[in-house]
Amino acid sequence: MKRNSYLAATVVAGVIGSAGMAQAQAQDKPTIAVVAKVGGIPWFNAMEQGIEEMGDELGVDAYMVGPTSADPALQVRAVEDLIARGVDVIGVVPNDREVLEPVLKKARDQGIIVLTHESPDSENIDYDFEMISAQQLGEEHARLLADTTGCEGSYAVYVGGLNVPAHNAWADAAVQWLDANCPDMKQAADRFGVAESVDDSRNTTLDLIRAHPDLAGIMSFGSQGTIGAARAVKERGLAGEIKVMGLFSPGQGRRLVHEGVITGGFQWSPLEAGKAFVALGDRLYDGGEIADGDDLPVLGEVRLDGHTLYASKPLELNEETVDELAELGL
Repeated sequence: MKRNSYLAATVVAGVIGSAGMAQAQAQDKPTIAVVAKVGGIPWFNAMEQGIEEMGDELGVDAYMVGPTSADPALQVRAVEDLIARGVDVIGVVPNDREVLEPVLKKARDQGIIVLTHESPDSENIDYDFEMISAQQLGEEHARLLADTTGCEGSYAVYVGGLNVPAHNAWADAAVQWLDANCPDMKQAADRFGVAESVDDSRNTTLDLIRAHPDLAGIMSFGSQGTIGAARAVKERGLAGEIKVMGLFSPGQGRRLVHEGVITGGFQWSPLEAGKAFVALGDRLYDGGEIADGDDLPVLGEVRLDGHTLYASKPLELNEETVDELAELGL
């Protein structure tokens, strides 16, 4: 069954109803539900596509719930509703790891398999999976910033929220690399938790441009921050002068890439991450075990660190690759 992911968490229970309960109780194949950070944006639209495609391939009921804003409380309420349904596997891309811990523990206590993505420090889970290590993703962006600015001027860092685990781990890795390799290049200000909103990141960028004439670059670890920052830079006629880079949906950002406003970035495929949620959930539901070095569906060979699975699936975003990736629906 296909469902529209753009649901308010407050109405999830009413939408899914008693028919979903009957499906969740079926023992032959699992029901797998993934709670996104926020619904209706290109990144999570692509993830939803991957969830549904892998669900069809494996013959499981797999779908996404997308809260109407990046409010951690809405994710908690969505998980509560899924627990009440009795689904077999819950996946989450957390907005705030700590806020979610109690409700994820509740899910596991009731025998539900719990998976996270972009949250390697989550505790009350079976596994977290990462398509690329935090160190690799952060350092790739730092090198790009250094190469394109010559390590001159100041820079800013955007994350989806100051408590989003993966975003801040990527940012930490980037800043640490720049501190070591571009010691004269400093942050214009502390990092900003605006990268899940085009409007917030645009407004923040406009403020930074006014306040910091030496601003040379912006790294956004959140798909909407790159777009918002690029729009602000373009408005001010500073395309190419202020380097904008980070995660973004190729379909959403490719015009800005070709206009020279977005320098590029590194990420992974949200469509493949959606597929990985379902493939991993199905494997665990069937009693499959996972060991370091295993070659898993979608993820390929993984490194197991505690209960975090690290794949190496980087995608480079630049003028040469963005159109092809956009045509794939990313």
